Amino acid sequence: MGFYDLPKDQRDILVDEINKEIAGDIKTGKKTFLMLFFSDEDTYIRKTAYLAIGKIYTAYKKLQKSIITVLETLLNENDPKIRQTVVNAAGEIGKYDFDIVQHFFDTGLFDEHHSVRNAVIGSMKKMGEKNPAPVIEWSKKFLHHPDKEIRREICHGIELRGRTHPQEVLPLLHELQYDKTKRVRWTLVHVIGQISYKKGCLETVMNDVLKWENKELIADAIEEIIDVHYRYRNFSYYTQDQAKALIKQITANC
Repeated sequence: MGFYDLPKDQRDILVDEINKEIAGDIKTGKKTFLMLFFSDEDTYIRKTAYLAIGKIYTAYKKLQKSIITVLETLLNENDPKIRQTVVNAAGEIGKYDFDIVQHFFDTGLFDEHHSVRNAVIGSMKKMGEKNPAPVIEWSKKFLHHPDKEIRREICHGIELRGRTHPQEVLPLLHELQYDKTKRVRWTLVHVIGQISYKKGCLETVMNDVLKWENKELIADAIEEIIDVHYRYRNFSYYTQDQAKALIKQITANC
């Protein structure tokens, strides 16, 4: 039976049990339950497990070194679900202490399994909300990496921070404007659209992107921004028509 097949009260009991078992493993230097929950087929069990790591790390300073040590061990496991959960657990820690877990992302970004690499992207997003400065600084190292998938993943990973603070990620996106790989270019255009639709963001994005040198990319980005204001019409600050008018006005003034 899956996590969400259980009634709410039973889910709460299960979460408490997972938290206690994981804390017990860390305190005793074992990894029996860590292995069990980190490798579970149910993604929500694994999520409960990596959230437990984050809670224990912040609540018990004496256990922090032990947590990092056991995560380092688990990152070498053959099961990609375990490695994926390790990276997600590192992301929980990285929301408050990025330097101590940076090496997990240095490794996970190059993992052979896509789920582990995707966990890096997900971790970048949640860390970027709480602890953006070191995450953005770390991301800069990979903007021109020879592997196109690394460039794409980094571009995708900084998206969530850009939705509320586009000025912080636009300099990194600018670096990718001449990337010749289709998937990287598509992700770049997608991210520009995603960081444009909340209050105050469209003005910031347009005033920056219109100064870029790649005119073809600018045109594609504007098209995506306008489309986003329709697709996200229930969430965007401006209507699509208002966005079009504002873009026209900003363009005329540049």
